[in-house]
Formats: sequence, structure tokens, C-alpha cells
Amino acid sequence: MSKTVLLTLGRMPKSLDLARGFHALGWRVVVAEPFAWHLCRASRTVSKSLRVRAPARDPDGYLDDLRKVIERERIDLVVPVSEETLHVAGLTEGLAAGVRLYAPPRAALLELHDKLMFARKMRALALPVPETHPADSDAGKTLAADRAYVLKPANSCAGLGVSMHAAGTPLPERGARRDLVVQERLDGRLLSSFSMLRAGRVLVTSVYRGVVMSGTVAVCFERLAEHAGIADFVASFARKTGYSGFASFDFVEDDDGRVQAIECNPRVTSGIHFLEAEDVARAIAEPDADRPVRFRPQTLMQQFYPCLIEWQAAMFNGRERGMKWRAMREARDVTWDPRDPLVFPTMTFTSYPILVPAVFKGKSMGETTTEDILWSGAGS
Repeated sequence: MSKTVLLTLGRMPKSLDLARGFHALGWRVVVAEPFAWHLCRASRTVSKSLRVRAPARDPDGYLDDLRKVIERERIDLVVPVSEETLHVAGLTEGLAAGVRLYAPPRAALLELHDKLMFARKMRALALPVPETHPADSDAGKTLAADRAYVLKPANSCAGLGVSMHAAGTPLPERGARRDLVVQERLDGRLLSSFSMLRAGRVLVTSVYRGVVMSGTVAVCFERLAEHAGIADFVASFARKTGYSGFASFDFVEDDDGRVQAIECNPRVTSGIHFLEAEDVARAIAEPDADRPVRFRPQTLMQQFYPCLIEWQAAMFNGRERGMKWRAMREARDVTWDPRDPLVFPTMTFTSYPILVPAVFKGKSMGETTTEDILWSGAGS
């Protein structure tokens, strides 16, 4: 009898990769999603899609819904996908016998997700990060007065609430936003990584850069050859923490190739698209196995429809338009698979809960994709 995996989000292409990977292993795939329609609903690899309450709006109700799905569908394995991960970690207590959750405890996730806690933890581990302080602290005020800085919420994603400032730009009044973090602004190339770790060992790391951006979110991305500085950082992090699960980092690389980690996302990011989906699923499903997670042959991937929007927005900028057109022409779409043909052509319809607020309310794609699943702090 096949086993059943529950994916706790279905709206994103990375959810689709996981669904296809588990289906290839012979698992039954169930998706729990606050949206009635979503990307994975059109996939032949998904056995059932069930609607649940949105965790950012009703965190307790969301966990109750997940528990009911786990019991009713006889779930063997729960795999969080994106920003809902911190909410899903609340299932740890009281999870039915025989059900495994592929996520660390919430406390371990928070140490990485919270941007101030992450910077402090990396400093304690002697790993390179830029100077970071609470925005309402004296240290934060001194940093902002002396150097260019980035101001951002301690708990955020997709670049929401992030702003760049020149040295000497006044910070918000003390106490106006107690969750804001001020971080030294670094000059250099922005790189990202996605890793799977097991008990302090690195199973795989993909390093990539954004080629076409939608705001601060990459919608076309290129995998790079192994980066020694990033590989050393991830290996040191794994060894010093004993961490197991997904870990994704954003880095700034200086002209000498040195990197500093500006933040961490303890969840799946776009780097998963460069890995063989079946290998990823097997690494999750069979934690005692010792099989390699292979890279796909493609090194340039895109989310076609967001790239199309960005190309259209650059219509009167010849150089930018040409660059984006070349990227669209050469990159492979992350959703297209001839064995699962309905997903790509139906994306405009299945993504309407994301597209409608973006088009008619002027919100960014990052905001409309994550606003109902965000973890905003201890009160979530």
C-alpha cells in the first residue's frame, strides 16, 4: 500500500516540484491550501486538494484543519513548503503516532527566520554576516548614522517592507516599529543558495542568481558552478548546528569573492528547481538512505508568466527589454512537463487569487502570494 504525503501549500512552483517528486516515488500526494484554486490543483500528480484556513489570519484554526486532514487522509508525512512552515511547525506537539513532520521545531526555525536572531546566531558561530541591530537601539542608530544601511522587518519575506538608505538617513522614531532591524548595506553581487541538510551534513546545495527580477524576487534564475565561499558557509553552519531540513541563504559577494549572509529562509526556495524532483522527495521520504540528490541538466529556469509581465513592463527600455527577452527565450519554465501537461496552460486561471490583487489593487506578486501565510512574529 502506498504512503501519503501532505504538502501544506499548493500555489507555488516549488510545491509542484515536490508533488511530482513524491508521485514519481509512488506516493499519494494530498495538498492543503487556503486558496480554492492553485497551481497544483491542475497537476495529475496530486490525488486531492483540500482547502484550509489561512494561517496568518487564523493560526489555531489552520492547525486544527491540518490535524483533521492528517487524520482523515491517513497522512504518513507532512512537508511544509514556504512561509507557512513556521505555522506548520506548531503541529509538532500532539502529532499522531506514525506521522512524521519534515521540519525542525519552531524554536530552531525562528532562530533562522528572524533576521536579528539569525545575525546574532551566525556571529556566535563565527560565520560572516553584516552588522545588524534592532532599529530602536542605540547601536542601530549609530550604524545608520555612519554607514549606508538596510531597514527591514525582523519577520518578513519576498522583500516586503525592505528599504535602502544612505548613511545619516534618520531611523523611525524609537518604538514606532519595534520589530524593525537595521543592517549594514553591503556592496556586491547578490547570490542565493538552497540546501538540504541532515543531522549536520549537507546533502546538496544549489547556488543561483536572479536574472530577471519582479521587485526583489527572482522570476528567472541561473544556477552557478559551485561557489567555494558559500559551500564553506553552508557546511560550517550544518556542522556547528546539527541542523536537519531545508535551509536557504541570501549572500552578498564582494569583488574578491568573499560572501556574507544577509538572511536565511528555513524553507524551500527557487533553488529547488535545479534539482531532480524525485531525488529531493526520496531524500525527504527515506532519511536513512544515502543516495545523492542530482542536479537537473538545465541551469537557466524561469517562471514564464511573471517573466512575461516584466518583459512587457520593459517595453520602452531597449536594453532591459532585450535582456529579458533573451532570458525568456533561453530559460526553461519551472512548471512545464509533458507528462503533466495541464499545469502550464491553466496557470492564468489557477493563479487568479494571486493575479487579481496584483493587477487591480497594485500589490506586488510577492505580497499577494504570501500575505495570508506569513509568519509575522511570536503573536502569529
